[in-house]
Amino acid sequence: MTTLDRRRLIAAAAALGASAAWGGVRAAPSKLKWTERRDLFPEGVASGDPQHDSVILWTRRPSAGTSPFDLSVEVAEDADFQRVVATARTTASRDNGWTTRVLVGGLRPSREYWYRFVDADGAGSRIGRTLTAPSPDDPREVRFAFVSCQDANAGAMNAWVRMLYEDRQAPPDRRLDFVCHLGDFIYEIVWYPEDRPQGRYDRKVREVARYPNGVKFQDMHYPTTLEDYRAVWLGYLKDPDLQDARAWFPFVNMGDNHEFSWRGYQSIQKFGDQVIWGQTRRVAANQAWFEHQPARVIHKGALNRFDAPHVANAPVTAFDDQGLGQEVGNLAAIGSLTSYRALRFGKNVELFLTDQHAYRTEDPNDRPETNALAPPLAGFPEFQPQELTEVLDAGRTYADGKPPAEIRFGDKSIPNFRKDQAPVTMLGATQKAWFLKTLKASKAAWKVWGATNATLEMRCDYQNLPAGLTKPWPGAGYADGGGGDWSGCYAERGELYDFVRDNKITGFSVISGDRHSFWAGYAAKALPPKAFEPVGVAFVTGSISAAGMAEALEHTFPKTHPLRPLFLADRPGAKPEHTMNMTMRHGVRSALEYTASRDVSKARALSNPDLSPHLKFVDMAGHGYAVVRASPASLETEFVAIERPIERNPAANGGPLEYRVIHRAALWRPGERPHLEQTVLEGDPKLSI
Repeated sequence: MTTLDRRRLIAAAAALGASAAWGGVRAAPSKLKWTERRDLFPEGVASGDPQHDSVILWTRRPSAGTSPFDLSVEVAEDADFQRVVATARTTASRDNGWTTRVLVGGLRPSREYWYRFVDADGAGSRIGRTLTAPSPDDPREVRFAFVSCQDANAGAMNAWVRMLYEDRQAPPDRRLDFVCHLGDFIYEIVWYPEDRPQGRYDRKVREVARYPNGVKFQDMHYPTTLEDYRAVWLGYLKDPDLQDARAWFPFVNMGDNHEFSWRGYQSIQKFGDQVIWGQTRRVAANQAWFEHQPARVIHKGALNRFDAPHVANAPVTAFDDQGLGQEVGNLAAIGSLTSYRALRFGKNVELFLTDQHAYRTEDPNDRPETNALAPPLAGFPEFQPQELTEVLDAGRTYADGKPPAEIRFGDKSIPNFRKDQAPVTMLGATQKAWFLKTLKASKAAWKVWGATNATLEMRCDYQNLPAGLTKPWPGAGYADGGGGDWSGCYAERGELYDFVRDNKITGFSVISGDRHSFWAGYAAKALPPKAFEPVGVAFVTGSISAAGMAEALEHTFPKTHPLRPLFLADRPGAKPEHTMNMTMRHGVRSALEYTASRDVSKARALSNPDLSPHLKFVDMAGHGYAVVRASPASLETEFVAIERPIERNPAANGGPLEYRVIHRAALWRPGERPHLEQTVLEGDPKLSI
């Protein structure tokens, strides 16, 4: 990255929609009057996208009036502000929801700084702490956490308490450098407590926000305007544990689907089978994200202002060859915020963040044409034939350009509505070209792809079910989890991994969220019976608080279903064990044996080696976070799994752990395969390994 001088700093701040502050001055005591008034800064403070000489600072200072007003910001080398190195003015205005951002340059690399905002009367925000990145030639170890999926509507933020506790207990040279948040920072789906007096599973529904202009679908409320999206952001940012984390760690943020719409893509929304043209909603969602996240993203505004394009909600019916809707408002809405970017952290880490929803094509598994294929799959929960996913994903490129005219399995068939269409893309053409070019040019030891959606395949060997247990599996071989994330995006994922292989890129690593579960394994284009050729390592973090598949099945899976043992092993007086982990890691025979004998060794002895050679760990019930430590020689990822966060835990450490597991990879040379070593430090995740 180019070092920021004053002129570049001002230009960069303008491009990012921030004010500018220069830190290259001699340290001196603060000259500002400051009295902490957290009530006047109710969402706290935050910092984001640290680089070796700069960082973005954020706060919100609402006003009862309508006129913009100035705030001062101070940056110091100490928490007492006796060594202030930067002071600047910034503006809070109603147009930006009373939020403000300041890009502070001229800072020193790998340094701890403290900051605060002050109004004209001396009323101040809480004090925040931030860190700059190591310089690009610094070989020191880089440490960061990655997280996703925090549901404040029906969950607690105990993971943030645990992370803060451990970081503050650590020696200064072992603390985290930043936190990477991989999306679902908010959930736009909101339940009002009166709509769900029974709660959700074992969880109580809490008040998060009320939408002034929202719509209701079933018992869920959805935002439709900027005012609505702002309301849910403010509801989340009032959480005290999340505020504490944002005040202590610099964040690197990327949105996922729920920052806009659960089943949304581009500027299109889906509610059941109803399609909503949502150009105005996409713009509102982008503006709300911009207003509340300190990030080096590109938009068309100016200093501290998001210039929302004027769009109308209109049908998107024409698509280019890559599946991008060409309606002018769709393109303007998507283009109102560009959030994919790369950040460098010393010699060891370059982090590539990609947007998996703004440019993606529709998930063909979500099309109504596929409903006719449901009857043969009745009785086989959570999975579908892999060959179905592959045909739907590849479109006209299936079988070297010879897709079938019909999609058939069991006694059902449908016309192949995908046979003349392009393969599914998660990235879109422009973002993908940027990603591959930037990845190839990287000189960092570890090239870390922040893919908000998981890349590790979900598979099940339903074809190995014992005869007579249930009806025969209608697929030709393995089952997979269908589309929706990279697991079923075979063509584009294969394209990316072929690029890594062909360009002899080493240290390729993927971090993801979204699945509400912990996964560790290898980045591979294909699995047996095709050639298994890993080109990197991949990890998925459990959710901060959102419920996952395991919790849902505990409450919804019929106790008399013949395949229940593949997902849940019941036990008297206790919650069931999650055999779904063993089903995906070792296969149906292992899960059936464990349910019958409760003997892990006997169950693993029946493992299907071709099912998941790409997996080292899977826990579909996991909550918590992951910590990455990247040195010149190795990368290790530690899963820190907390108890199910149904209620806020008052303990200083956020409550007990379920387990702590580390996966370590030594840096491999071109032509070599990566290798993961697994160490269980705490707990016994026996069905996950």
